[in-house]
Amino acid sequence: MRTETVTSAQNAKIKALLALQEKSRARKEAGLFVVEGRRELGHCLDAGFRPRTLFACPEIIPADELQALVEQADALNPDCLLIELPAALYAKVAYREGTEGILAECEQRERTLDALELSDNPLIVILESVEKPGNLGAVLRSADAAGADAVILCDPLTDLYNPNLIRASLGGIFSCQVAAAPGEEVITWLKARRIRILTAQLQDSQWYYDTEMTGPTALVMGTESTGLTDAWRRAADAHIRIPMLGRLDSLNVSVSAAILLFEAVRQRHGR
Repeated sequence: MRTETVTSAQNAKIKALLALQEKSRARKEAGLFVVEGRRELGHCLDAGFRPRTLFACPEIIPADELQALVEQADALNPDCLLIELPAALYAKVAYREGTEGILAECEQRERTLDALELSDNPLIVILESVEKPGNLGAVLRSADAAGADAVILCDPLTDLYNPNLIRASLGGIFSCQVAAAPGEEVITWLKARRIRILTAQLQDSQWYYDTEMTGPTALVMGTESTGLTDAWRRAADAHIRIPMLGRLDSLNVSVSAAILLFEAVRQRHGR
């Protein structure tokens, strides 16, 4: 792997890195995204995403950990470039505080339904028009913990490679299978595979723990403000809800997803 040292914030590679961090348009035009941190980058490389450039601060990241990441990146892309930065410059480009001395530019991957590989008894999370990166990241963490087959985003309002989403997911955006597609296309895809559709909604619904989740199941959730569209309500095999005993009538979508996912785990594994 080629190595360079950069010391100026005016360097073109530094400016390009900052643009990728800050602008969705820049990410889409370049077909790249930024991942920061040893754990997150490790998950990214484990999932086979091709690195284009590594930015490392040898004053921060231990030499053995950097070497392991360099070797893994080199195996995926021998043309990957390692750029070493002094601590002062690294602090300016690091997206978060308490950084670990490593970040990378990696190539985006198309997230299609056809690319998903499902088990014989799939468990899928579907989110419609959820826009907050933090919520999406938290759902991905829960999906990973519950062993879900995939997370599908219908008509997403946020960039799947938003740095806040990657950070909130702790790398779950890489360890989970993720796809994005229009809602009607996803409904057709689920019906063709005989995956039962359970929509989380208040109207005409039954308690989630009284609902069968042991077979192929898709748990569908919308935004807290508007809920699900009528297309999903009509397509559902069952409408489910979580008891709300206080004055409020909704939970954060990431909390709801975790509750429903682990009810499926309980029913399937008796845990």
